[in-house]
Amino acid sequence: MKVVSLNDVIGTDREVEAENGNWVSRRLLFKKDGMGYSVNDTIIRAGTETHIWYQNHLEAVYCIEGSGEVETIKDGKVWPIKAGDIYALDEHDEHLLRAHKGGDMRMVCVFNPPLTGREHHDENGVYPVDNEE
Repeated sequence: MKVVSLNDVIGTDREVEAENGNWVSRRLLFKKDGMGYSVNDTIIRAGTETHIWYQNHLEAVYCIEGSGEVETIKDGKVWPIKAGDIYALDEHDEHLLRAHKGGDMRMVCVFNPPLTGREHHDENGVYPVDNEE
């Protein structure tokens, strides 16, 4: 049994902020937890746009606060997102994530394969694949 409190993660090395300030991710479950997926509680800052392309991971994102949109690059389709919506990047979709100017979005993000917790987006918005056992 594992119990992780968000309050115990905030302010530690498990809280990772984007270099551009667009988001902050609190890493709750990692690869080392052995669940086969990882879970992050992420704040997308109001009025920001972030280019993301998880070439090595599938991600499901559940919005629990705020609103914004996701634009898939390959077809230019824009998907409105609000609290209570989930979106799944089931085709390693390259996308733009935007939070509306009215307030931050808070998201619960699940990754498969799981993240190690040390990842940072590269210049293409990609997290590297982790081959460590």
